[in-house]
Parts: sequence; structure tokens; C-alpha cells
Amino acid sequence: MTSTHHILYDPQGRLTAELPPDRTVHEQVVRTALAWSSPLDVPAADVAAIGHLLAGAARVVADSVRLYADRLPEDDGRRLFAELILQEADGRLSQPCTSLNRVHNRARLIRALYERLDRLEAAVPVDESAAAAP
Repeated sequence: MTSTHHILYDPQGRLTAELPPDRTVHEQVVRTALAWSSPLDVPAADVAAIGHLLAGAARVVADSVRLYADRLPEDDGRRLFAELILQEADGRLSQPCTSLNRVHNRARLIRALYERLDRLEAAVPVDESAAAAP
């Protein structure tokens, strides 16, 4: 059997820097997930799939937060707060998504990560040499 999937190895985070998260899609998925009020709204088999989708989105946004936070001085409060949010994200994403409550938690996590990303983007000057790197 031949695999049609490819794994991208990007230890420097260049792809994330060049291809920002698709915020519109992420926000739509978050709104949809948070609209479900009952476990009966979502088939049990779909909960895990939706959890994986949300986890992937959260990781992409967390990578962007991490890139911006790393540009701030180590003693900057904004960097410290971003690091706390990233630790929380790592903890939540390490747990399997087995319930609607966890789907909601992941959706709220994405919102929190985007809020932090917005604040960091406003606070961190664009490093033109990093943006121009191949």
C-alpha cells in the first residue's frame, strides 16, 4: 500500500511564518463546535475527529504565538504570559478528546491563543530579515 500523505519537517518554523494560520476557517470551526450544547448533537465517532481537527488548529496557532513570544525579551511580561498560555495549551492538547466538554475546551483554547497572538503581533516589531529569509 502506498501512502499519499507527506510529513513536513520544519524545525525552524519557516512554513508557519510564511503560511499564517487560516484564521477564518479556525474561527468557523470554533463557532460550530461551541454551538453544540448536547452530546447528542454530535455523533460519538465525530467527537474524536473534531478533537483532532481542533488540536491541529490549536498547534498551528500556538506555533505562531511561540514565534512572536520568542522575539520579546525574556523578562517581558507579555512573553511570560504567552509562555503560560502555551503551557496550558500543551497540557490540554496532550489529553485525548473523548467528550463534547473537551471539544469545547479545545475550541476555547483556540480563541485564547488567537487573542494572545493578536496582542503579540501588535507588540512585536516585524523582523524584516526573518521575513525575507528563504
